[in-house]
Amino acid sequence: MLGWYPGHMNKARRQIKEALPEIDVAIEVLDARLPYSSANPMLAELNRHTPVLKILSRADLADPERTREWVAHFDAQPDTRALAVTTTQARELKRIPRLCHDLAGQVRADRDVRVMVMGIPNVGKSTLINGLAGKAIAKTGNEPAVTKRQQKVRIAGRVALVDTPGVLWPKIEDQASAYRLAASGAIRDTAIDYVDVAVVTAAELARRYPEALQARYKLKALPAYAPHPEAERVEADGPERPDLLALAGFDGHAILAEIASKRGGLRAGGEVDLHRGAEVLLHELRHGKLGRLTLETPADIPAPAAESGENVAGSDASA
Repeated sequence: MLGWYPGHMNKARRQIKEALPEIDVAIEVLDARLPYSSANPMLAELNRHTPVLKILSRADLADPERTREWVAHFDAQPDTRALAVTTTQARELKRIPRLCHDLAGQVRADRDVRVMVMGIPNVGKSTLINGLAGKAIAKTGNEPAVTKRQQKVRIAGRVALVDTPGVLWPKIEDQASAYRLAASGAIRDTAIDYVDVAVVTAAELARRYPEALQARYKLKALPAYAPHPEAERVEADGPERPDLLALAGFDGHAILAEIASKRGGLRAGGEVDLHRGAEVLLHELRHGKLGRLTLETPADIPAPAAESGENVAGSDASA
């Protein structure tokens, strides 16, 4: 279970809650490579009475077939539409004002549709707003939590946008989601052990995109996972955690070691620098060097009973 909730995020949550009664439509920006894991259940609770446009950003990095599945999944939900875009491509953003009007329904002729843009850190909210505005208004960066306060901007199509700081929820109960978020860069690299993230990610890529992984790193084989005794160890004061390598079925540690040995991580005496392998894998994954990949599908969404912990986390945050 990952806990990570800086003070400015708590302030942002309060600001969102206070502003929502005046909002017609919420835009939630998601990472198209992990639309479930990058959706904040706390935000879903806050805006449960507001129509939502789900923007799947970084669609150019995601698997197109999986993206179509996610768009269909969201479009089937009430008062919800979904659009996959590359936020740096202005032409792909032109549909957004019309979709906001459609979701808002009847709005007085003398005012704009009021739209709040929200999402977790580092999913492209500020890049989206700059693209819609046609100029640099919101600060962007490749580090989480660049936006620190609410910003307001009026765009073409009679839409008034309110940007909000990226907000993570206090506890990420789903360990698979925590590792996917870390792999994408939405969580700072210091939040979870960097090598552990790369080990789990290597195993997941072996399960979902074996050809891409083998081709990129010239791997002859993807070793199956055999549990190591230490992998079953759980800290005495911590909750039992799923064995993510066993669920993936591949030995991420061995795969990462092979990547490291091929990419400058082989030291004198045959010692392998796993941190070097982690740097290579995660950097290249985040920049699309392995091809267009998606780390989860709608079928990976836990059953409702398994989501109760996330709902509790959302309730704690609003106390």
